[in-house]
Amino acid sequence: MKQPALRTGVRWKISVAIAAVGALIAFALSLVVHNAARVSMLDNAREVQMERLLFAQRVYEASKPKEPRFGTKLNDPSLPRELDRLMARKHRGTYVEEHAGGAPDVWAAVPLGNGDVLSLHTPFADRSATVMKRLDEALIVGSVSVVLAGSALGVLIGGQLSRRLRKAATAAGRVAQGNTDVRVRDAIGGIVRDETDELARAVDALTDALHERIEAERRVTADIAHELRTPVTGLLTAAELLPPGRPTELVRDRARAMRTLVEDVLEVARLDSASERAELQEIALGEFVSRRVALMNPDAVMRVVHESWVSTDPRRLERILGNLLTNAAKYGRPPVEVTVEGRVVRVRDHGPGFPEALLREGPSRFRTGASDRGRAGAGHGLGLTIAAGQARVLGARLTFRNAATPDGTAPGVGGAIAVLWLPEHAPTNTGSFPMIQFPEGD
Repeated sequence: MKQPALRTGVRWKISVAIAAVGALIAFALSLVVHNAARVSMLDNAREVQMERLLFAQRVYEASKPKEPRFGTKLNDPSLPRELDRLMARKHRGTYVEEHAGGAPDVWAAVPLGNGDVLSLHTPFADRSATVMKRLDEALIVGSVSVVLAGSALGVLIGGQLSRRLRKAATAAGRVAQGNTDVRVRDAIGGIVRDETDELARAVDALTDALHERIEAERRVTADIAHELRTPVTGLLTAAELLPPGRPTELVRDRARAMRTLVEDVLEVARLDSASERAELQEIALGEFVSRRVALMNPDAVMRVVHESWVSTDPRRLERILGNLLTNAAKYGRPPVEVTVEGRVVRVRDHGPGFPEALLREGPSRFRTGASDRGRAGAGHGLGLTIAAGQARVLGARLTFRNAATPDGTAPGVGGAIAVLWLPEHAPTNTGSFPMIQFPEGD
């Protein structure tokens, strides 16, 4: 089962990362500063407490009668055990006694010569507590400021990186559409050099290598098909001179199939070269398709939902229709239905549907999908490839999908549907097309 994915941008990821690191550092530093300040102030309070006790001891020892003064106590029963142990060893000392939710008490105690213990304890000074409170507030404000500044810096840095990546993705998309003159490195621009430039150079190198390989394969394919054209034509002519009979019919049939294959291979090579240009005419799409379907497949069910005038190349449109009808009649099951609705032409059969590989990756030459559901198992995979290539020349889009059964419970077994989306604007003289947005479904 596919897990849902949460899509976030690089900008926000970097911003969150910097903010998290800033918050962690600010918290750690605030904790260190708070503890250091508190320890320093308590140490200072203990020193002051001891000085006050020593002064009170001198007054106590010099006075007659001897009475504890200045808040000191003699043999205080609430003396902490830690100071009791120090007094037993005849050492003076100080101690901070913590209280939950309140200010700590600062103790100081000194042993007297007669074995008594003089002690003094007072709460931590209110002024010191106020200083600690203001320090904590300042640390909180500083930490929040660091987090916000880090977030802003992350948005700035991440935004720049995100823009460069988006430019690279856009350029790579144009390369994928066949515009091999685009260079990703030039598209992202910028003065600063980082890993994005390395990625762009790698994509450009890959584009050049793939373009050279595809071009070499196209030239080889075209040369082979061109060289085969003459001997195949001669073979077909010679077959026509053979005496009538079953062997002669088999030879003629195979010769015609070989000539058709050679012509198809040459057409694919021309389409791959991206040099084909459409010869545009204004036609009534519904009427044009109805006439061609009646000639190509009289048994097909033709339906015009909405008539529309389009500027397109009739010869190439006829080639697309012929290939789609041939594919539907050869590999599907009747009835074959053709529907024209505005600028959209649908061709549907009621066979086993298109192979999964074709739906996933599109038509591919010499791949018939025979192992999927038996559809297109006897062809060369060139018919739909030519149809898709001619659609690109027209600036149209050709999509493939499988229909569901009438109850909608078994998608993919209700027949194959090919949909041709003709553009609203005709191709330009240079072969480029306006930006066209097609609906996601039909």
